Amino acid sequence: MGDVETGQDPRVRTWAPVCQAVGLLLGPYAEVVLHDPDTDRVLGIWNPMTARKRGDPSLLGELDALDPSAQDVYGPYEKVLADGRRLSSVSAVLRDEHGAPSAVLCINLDRTPLEEAAAVLSGFAAPTVQRPEPLFEQDWTERVQHVVGGYVRESGRPVERLGREDRLAVIGRLDEAGVFAVRRAAPVVAGALKASRSTVYALLAEHRDRRTAP
Repeated sequence: MGDVETGQDPRVRTWAPVCQAVGLLLGPYAEVVLHDPDTDRVLGIWNPMTARKRGDPSLLGELDALDPSAQDVYGPYEKVLADGRRLSSVSAVLRDEHGAPSAVLCINLDRTPLEEAAAVLSGFAAPTVQRPEPLFEQDWTERVQHVVGGYVRESGRPVERLGREDRLAVIGRLDEAGVFAVRRAAPVVAGALKASRSTVYALLAEHRDRRTAP
């Protein structure tokens, strides 16, 4: 799982279980590295993503230059590997009982599977072309669902919360689409609007009265 020697350095003995636990939880997509800030060397590495190994230079830089308001935890910040993979990284300064930096723990999470999943989901949510109406012109039940669903999306309210004027507007659209010219359309419309058939008939009569009123 990694390159680590737990028998010698007390810092490794202390923090190795934590590093291994994070590596097991997020592996194989997370690299966990424990650094020695005094020698600027890698103390241990779990799930290595590169050829880096224990004893290699850490290249941490000066800890004193870090922002003290971060309270020893920095990130997430972005890193990029040579193969183009993007990482989200977090670093934490681990201090001893005297408050001096004892080790630095870095967790590098490969964002590739997350970005691939996001691309798949955005593909499903991509805008669609206008539906081929000739395929649906004979399917009046599909037309009912299309009209009611379209109004619900426009209004931003579920069917159960549509008021009387909303329902009148939907009935008007259905009437213009010729739905009520089909026998037994009222029960289907009632089901879509979650209303009774008598309510649908009353709304249809009111809509037509308003349409013909001077």
